[in-house]
Amino acid sequence: MYFLAIDIEFTVLIGLSLMFTLALLWLITEFNRMRDELKERAGINNETLKLQLQAYERLALFAERAGLKNLVSRSNFDDNRAGSLHSSLVEDLKSEYEYNVTQQIYVTPDIWNAVTKLKDQNIFIINQLAATLTHEASGLELSKRILEYSMTEKAELNKIVLDALQFEAKKLL
Repeated sequence: MYFLAIDIEFTVLIGLSLMFTLALLWLITEFNRMRDELKERAGINNETLKLQLQAYERLALFAERAGLKNLVSRSNFDDNRAGSLHSSLVEDLKSEYEYNVTQQIYVTPDIWNAVTKLKDQNIFIINQLAATLTHEASGLELSKRILEYSMTEKAELNKIVLDALQFEAKKLL
Protein backbone atom coordinates (compact mmCIF):
# COMPACT_ATOMS: atom_id res chain seq x y z
CA MET A 1 0.00 0.00 0.00
CA TYR A 2 2.88 2.30 0.79
CA PHE A 3 4.32 1.79 -2.70
CA LEU A 4 0.95 2.46 -4.26
CA ALA A 5 0.71 5.82 -2.44
CA ILE A 6 4.21 6.79 -3.61
CA ASP A 7 3.38 5.68 -7.17
CA ILE A 8 0.19 7.80 -7.20
CA GLU A 9 2.03 10.82 -5.83
CA PHE A 10 4.76 10.33 -8.43
CA THR A 11 2.18 10.01 -11.23
CA VAL A 12 0.36 13.13 -10.05
CA LEU A 13 3.66 15.00 -9.86
CA ILE A 14 4.61 13.94 -13.40
CA GLY A 15 1.13 14.87 -14.65
CA LEU A 16 1.29 18.28 -13.06
CA SER A 17 4.79 18.84 -14.47
CA LEU A 18 3.60 17.86 -17.93
CA MET A 19 0.56 20.17 -17.69
CA PHE A 20 2.77 23.03 -16.48
CA THR A 21 5.22 22.44 -19.36
CA LEU A 22 2.39 22.35 -21.93
CA ALA A 23 0.84 25.51 -20.47
CA LEU A 24 4.21 27.24 -20.57
CA LEU A 25 4.80 26.20 -24.20
CA TRP A 26 1.33 27.40 -25.14
CA LEU A 27 1.96 30.77 -23.45
CA ILE A 28 5.32 31.18 -25.21
CA THR A 29 3.76 30.31 -28.58
CA GLU A 30 0.87 32.71 -27.98
CA PHE A 31 3.25 35.48 -26.91
CA ASN A 32 5.36 35.03 -30.07
CA ARG A 33 2.24 35.09 -32.25
CA MET A 34 1.02 38.27 -30.58
CA ARG A 35 4.46 39.89 -30.93
CA ASP A 36 4.58 39.04 -34.66
CA GLU A 37 1.08 40.37 -35.12
CA LEU A 38 1.99 43.63 -33.42
CA LYS A 39 5.09 44.01 -35.58
CA GLU A 40 3.05 43.38 -38.70
CA ARG A 41 0.40 45.88 -37.65
CA ALA A 42 3.08 48.47 -36.99
CA GLY A 43 4.68 47.81 -40.36
CA ILE A 44 7.96 46.69 -38.86
CA ASN A 45 8.28 43.39 -40.66
CA ASN A 46 11.45 42.87 -42.64
CA GLU A 47 9.92 43.05 -46.11
CA THR A 48 8.25 46.39 -45.46
CA LEU A 49 11.41 47.76 -43.92
CA LYS A 50 13.43 46.66 -46.95
CA LEU A 51 10.99 48.35 -49.31
CA GLN A 52 11.04 51.56 -47.31
CA LEU A 53 14.84 51.65 -47.20
CA GLN A 54 15.02 50.97 -50.94
CA ALA A 55 12.62 53.85 -51.53
CA TYR A 56 14.79 56.20 -49.48
CA GLU A 57 17.82 54.96 -51.38
CA ARG A 58 16.19 55.59 -54.77
CA LEU A 59 15.00 59.03 -53.72
CA ALA A 60 18.47 59.88 -52.43
CA LEU A 61 19.83 58.97 -55.85
CA PHE A 62 17.17 61.16 -57.45
CA ALA A 63 18.04 64.08 -55.15
CA GLU A 64 21.71 63.70 -56.03
CA ARG A 65 21.02 63.50 -59.76
CA ALA A 66 18.55 66.42 -59.60
CA GLY A 67 21.20 68.80 -58.27
CA LEU A 68 21.86 71.54 -60.81
CA LYS A 69 25.58 70.77 -61.08
CA ASN A 70 24.92 67.10 -61.69
CA LEU A 71 22.19 67.80 -64.21
CA VAL A 72 24.48 69.99 -66.28
CA SER A 73 27.40 67.59 -66.07
CA ARG A 74 25.25 64.66 -67.28
CA SER A 75 23.54 66.54 -70.08
CA ASN A 76 24.45 66.21 -73.70
CA PHE A 77 23.23 68.80 -76.13
CA ASP A 78 23.70 67.91 -79.74
CA ASP A 79 23.08 71.17 -81.57
CA ASN A 80 24.92 73.32 -79.01
CA ARG A 81 21.89 75.61 -78.54
CA ALA A 82 20.65 76.91 -75.21
CA GLY A 83 17.08 75.96 -76.11
CA SER A 84 18.13 72.38 -76.76
CA LEU A 85 19.99 72.16 -73.45
CA HIS A 86 17.08 73.80 -71.64
CA SER A 87 14.63 71.22 -73.02
CA SER A 88 17.01 68.38 -72.27
CA LEU A 89 17.53 69.43 -68.64
CA VAL A 90 13.83 69.87 -67.94
CA GLU A 91 13.01 66.57 -69.62
CA ASP A 92 15.72 64.77 -67.63
CA LEU A 93 14.34 66.11 -64.36
CA LYS A 94 10.77 65.19 -65.23
CA SER A 95 11.64 61.69 -66.40
CA GLU A 96 13.79 60.97 -63.32
CA TYR A 97 10.93 62.16 -61.11
CA GLU A 98 8.35 60.08 -62.98
CA TYR A 99 10.60 57.04 -62.72
CA ASN A 100 10.58 57.40 -58.93
CA VAL A 101 6.97 58.49 -58.43
CA THR A 102 5.92 55.09 -57.05
CA GLN A 103 8.32 55.47 -54.13
CA GLN A 104 5.95 57.96 -52.51
CA ILE A 105 3.92 55.10 -51.01
CA TYR A 106 6.93 54.03 -48.90
CA VAL A 107 8.05 57.42 -47.56
CA THR A 108 6.48 60.06 -45.37
CA PRO A 109 4.35 62.76 -47.02
CA ASP A 110 6.85 65.41 -45.90
CA ILE A 111 9.69 63.62 -47.68
CA TRP A 112 7.66 63.19 -50.84
CA ASN A 113 6.73 66.90 -50.78
CA ALA A 114 10.42 67.79 -50.43
CA VAL A 115 11.31 65.61 -53.43
CA THR A 116 8.52 67.18 -55.49
CA LYS A 117 9.60 70.69 -54.50
CA LEU A 118 13.18 69.87 -55.46
CA LYS A 119 12.05 68.92 -58.96
CA ASP A 120 9.75 71.94 -59.28
CA GLN A 121 12.33 74.40 -57.95
CA ASN A 122 15.08 73.18 -60.26
CA ILE A 123 12.77 73.30 -63.29
CA PHE A 124 11.81 76.85 -62.28
CA ILE A 125 15.46 77.87 -61.93
CA ILE A 126 16.40 76.36 -65.29
CA ASN A 127 13.43 78.11 -66.94
CA GLN A 128 14.35 81.45 -65.36
CA LEU A 129 18.01 81.23 -66.33
CA ALA A 130 17.15 80.13 -69.88
CA ALA A 131 14.76 83.06 -70.20
CA THR A 132 17.60 85.52 -69.59
CA LEU A 133 19.43 84.31 -72.72
CA THR A 134 18.82 85.22 -76.32
CA HIS A 135 17.47 82.69 -78.81
CA GLU A 136 20.90 82.45 -80.40
CA ALA A 137 22.67 81.66 -77.12
CA SER A 138 24.72 78.52 -76.93
CA GLY A 139 24.20 75.61 -74.59
CA LEU A 140 27.55 76.46 -73.09
CA GLU A 141 26.23 79.86 -72.01
CA LEU A 142 23.21 78.29 -70.34
CA SER A 143 25.29 75.64 -68.62
CA LYS A 144 27.67 78.37 -67.39
CA ARG A 145 24.77 80.36 -65.92
CA ILE A 146 23.33 77.27 -64.24
CA LEU A 147 26.71 76.36 -62.75
CA GLU A 148 27.25 79.92 -61.53
CA TYR A 149 23.82 79.90 -59.91
CA SER A 150 24.46 76.49 -58.38
CA MET A 151 27.45 77.93 -56.54
CA THR A 152 25.15 80.10 -54.42
CA GLU A 153 23.90 78.82 -51.07
CA LYS A 154 20.22 78.97 -51.94
CA ALA A 155 20.66 76.78 -55.00
CA GLU A 156 21.42 73.51 -53.27
CA LEU A 157 17.98 72.33 -52.19
CA ASN A 158 19.07 68.82 -53.14
CA LYS A 159 21.51 68.80 -50.20
CA ILE A 160 18.68 69.66 -47.81
CA VAL A 161 16.49 66.94 -49.31
CA LEU A 162 19.37 64.46 -49.05
CA ASP A 163 19.81 65.33 -45.36
CA ALA A 164 16.08 64.84 -44.75
CA LEU A 165 16.15 61.48 -46.57
CA GLN A 166 19.11 60.32 -44.49
CA PHE A 167 17.43 61.43 -41.28
CA GLU A 168 14.21 59.57 -42.10
CA ALA A 169 16.08 56.42 -43.21
CA LYS A 170 18.06 56.38 -39.97
CA LYS A 171 14.82 56.54 -38.00
CA LEU A 172 13.79 53.27 -39.66
CA LEU A 173 16.96 51.61 -38.52
